[in-house]
Amino acid sequence: MSSGSDTETQGFRVVHESAPFRGKQGHIYRPAVSAEAVGAKALHMQLLEIPPGERAHAHKHESHETAIYVLSGVSGCFWGERLENHAIAGAGEFVYIAADVPHLPYNRSQTEPVTAVIARTDPNEQESVVLLPHLEAGVDWSKAEG
Repeated sequence: MSSGSDTETQGFRVVHESAPFRGKQGHIYRPAVSAEAVGAKALHMQLLEIPPGERAHAHKHESHETAIYVLSGVSGCFWGERLENHAIAGAGEFVYIAADVPHLPYNRSQTEPVTAVIARTDPNEQESVVLLPHLEAGVDWSKAEG
């Protein structure tokens, strides 16, 4: 179906991922479907990479839901109003983050990257990201061990 290059005809487009960039929350992204890339109106989808041992900055996506499918690796995530909750997701698992929920994802491995597909109801690549640095000091990193 793909001709090896981006194609578009009357609202249909095959897109190859764009050059990676580091988002303001700290992750490495490879955007594919967004307002910037294809003129999307209500959807954004991209690849995410969290290098070994890295973590994001505490943040939320204002007024937008996020769905994640982990392709490889194991990620941990602190979430909640004070980042008091903790969850782990690995390859083959889906994650849902409701709009406005503070979260701080990280890579649990010191040797393997985490790769995931992310879809968000914000069509913009970084528009709805709100950094929450005041929450980071209260994270209980002992929950991340294991």
